[in-house]
Amino acid sequence: MVNIIIPVLLALACIYGVYSYVRKLRQGGGCCGEHEPPVKKVKVADRDKSHYPYETVLTIDGMTCSNCVRRVENALNNLDGVWAQVDLGSRKAIVRTKQVLSEDTLREVVQKAGYLVLSVQPGQSEACEAK
Repeated sequence: MVNIIIPVLLALACIYGVYSYVRKLRQGGGCCGEHEPPVKKVKVADRDKSHYPYETVLTIDGMTCSNCVRRVENALNNLDGVWAQVDLGSRKAIVRTKQVLSEDTLREVVQKAGYLVLSVQPGQSEACEAK
């Protein structure tokens, strides 16, 4: 009898594991949205770097997954004249702007998205190099 029960329990455990994995893949599986679909990306209409004379690099704390990255990018990209790209590995956001944005504005936008800006540094834009 034991020879039948143990294989059945192992089979049930395997089936449950596969089911959980498939469900996680379908629902996005991000740590901050495990039971929600992945966050949709806000599209930036103007992706020509030459149209953004100002660049700022933010170091951001609290991002742990691709949904976190998308939330920060979306928050910044919702600002007029802003194109932000976030890298999870380096915890940095490159924020390109058409006008000067204050450090406080950038910090506030990221904070409202649920994350903390650790540092704000000028980037490698033409406006920064001209100074």
